Amino acid sequence: MRQMRRPSLWQRLTVSDWAWAALVAVATAGTFQVLGDVMNGYEVVITLFTAGVMIGIGWHWSESKIYMAAVCLLSLFAVMRYPALGAAQTDFFLQYLLSSQSAIMWMSALFPAATLVYGVSLFTGHRFTGQVASTLTWFGAGAGLVGLLVRWHETHLFAGGIGYIPVSNLYEVFVLFAVITALIYLYYEKAQQTYSMGFFVLLVITASVGFLLWYHFDRGASQIEPLVPALKSYWMKIHVPTNFIGYGCFAIAAMLGVAYLIRARVPDDSKWADRLPTLKQIDDVSYRSIALGFAFFTVATILGALWAAEAWGAYWSWDPKETWALIVWLNYAAWLHLRYTKGLRGTPMAWWAVIGLFVTTFAFLGVNMFLSGLHSYGEL
Repeated sequence: MRQMRRPSLWQRLTVSDWAWAALVAVATAGTFQVLGDVMNGYEVVITLFTAGVMIGIGWHWSESKIYMAAVCLLSLFAVMRYPALGAAQTDFFLQYLLSSQSAIMWMSALFPAATLVYGVSLFTGHRFTGQVASTLTWFGAGAGLVGLLVRWHETHLFAGGIGYIPVSNLYEVFVLFAVITALIYLYYEKAQQTYSMGFFVLLVITASVGFLLWYHFDRGASQIEPLVPALKSYWMKIHVPTNFIGYGCFAIAAMLGVAYLIRARVPDDSKWADRLPTLKQIDDVSYRSIALGFAFFTVATILGALWAAEAWGAYWSWDPKETWALIVWLNYAAWLHLRYTKGLRGTPMAWWAVIGLFVTTFAFLGVNMFLSGLHSYGEL
């Protein structure tokens, strides 16, 4: 019998998909109408690229349409309530919900709550509990992204109108890490139709939230400050987010590596075998996460070299941050190589993914704590 061909992308698109594309197009046109006079050519290209990505993601992942629309509307509502930076202390909605600090604090409450509920779902096997945990994760990711977008506007209201994308310090990028990791996980959760991986992945997100809260309350890191000269570059807008997609993917793979090591010890006839994700699910998502993360981390490394050439006059200076970025890249390149060429999988690769997170964490955070170099502006 002749095999049926899968419909093309254009044949699969629905009225809802075209409506989403039209909505994004109108919003983009409105952005140019309001901000076109102050945008340079680079920012125009980035805006158009972002609109295209939003349309593509919405077409491929229907749940993301509601998420992106809600985040944009809430962020716009918050921005409209900001006559000045001090409004965050007087306006009810800003003070308790939508200022960058309020939204990020909501994120910091929602992710640990989601972790707890995912844990209850895992231990009880109740699917409804998993759905509640997933919803909390969506809300947490939404609150975090609203916080970042509103903080971007707040930087323009700061004395002197310094205005910069909020990915310039450890406080801001930890919010970015939590949001990106949660969104990537939610996509895989939908693809695998299971909530059993959520507890493991949300653990690493909650750990990042714990660091974020310590950094906020102990170091006052949430304060908006002028950028150091090296960060006053358009490269920051693309290098840092691209890098953190890689970090988020590697974190997911590591936590699923932990899940794999646990599941491999559980007898198939145990009640836990039905509650934990299957070895096939874990292996598939771990592989996809590392492959995706490696691709983005490679692009981020290239972008970082271009930025370094502009800032310091050399593409590569064997700065500690650059050296450890290379170590991270080689680590996951070797993981993928052995997966492709030797078909290796199972417990050794799970352990490798777990250890890889420690390598990545040192490259991201440990270098800032214990080493110095051209990237010393990121010190704790």
